[in-house]
Amino acid sequence: MNDSPLPPNQLPFLRTVRSFVLRAGRTTAGQAKAFTDVGPRFLLPYTAQPLDFAASFERQAPTILEIGFGMGEATAQIAALRPQDNFLCCEVHEAGVGALLKRIGEHALHNIRIMRHDAVEVIDHMLPEGSLDGVHIFFPDPWHKTKHNKRRLIQAGLVKKLALRLKPNGYLHCATDWQPYAEQMLEVIGAEPLLRNTAMPERQGYAEQPDYRPLTKFENRGLKLGHGVWDLVFQRV
Repeated sequence: MNDSPLPPNQLPFLRTVRSFVLRAGRTTAGQAKAFTDVGPRFLLPYTAQPLDFAASFERQAPTILEIGFGMGEATAQIAALRPQDNFLCCEVHEAGVGALLKRIGEHALHNIRIMRHDAVEVIDHMLPEGSLDGVHIFFPDPWHKTKHNKRRLIQAGLVKKLALRLKPNGYLHCATDWQPYAEQMLEVIGAEPLLRNTAMPERQGYAEQPDYRPLTKFENRGLKLGHGVWDLVFQRV
């Protein structure tokens, strides 16, 4: 998410909550080629100043922020399904960024821009209040051990930042396949007064999976093993 080819371990980050955890990964030849062929147009540099959405996407359109897209499978499918929307996608891992760039090239997608930078800093310094139409956070690291729960991305501070940056009626959509994390998400997001839960009362706070969110290969494997998936969709009041 930086316009210079810095490896992830040299990227700037906050000393408090971060939107990522550094992990090793190997970039394939195809992903490396995508950085060269596709990257110059679709990678945005991090700058500590408000982002010009129209200039960055070369058009005016509703903008959705995605935090942590992994290998970009779902991101590319959603962008193809919703060509009328812009998708600003934050991911620090080189292999994942390369994979999404490759998908952009293969499927001729024009409504995605990628920032290879910590999403928390992007939110703090580049996204003005009331600038987003939606936020996607799909399958963030659940940090299974209780002593590590404090490292989870979905915390009250981040939820407040996101709520402030949503336009009225904008939405926050989170999904997880780890029930304890789903319960924490429901508690934390539900406590934010700027957001209201869109779930029907009979669903105990969890939303039906929206039509635009596809089942990834990873998710399908989990479902076959009997794992559950929980979607939460909240709207800015």
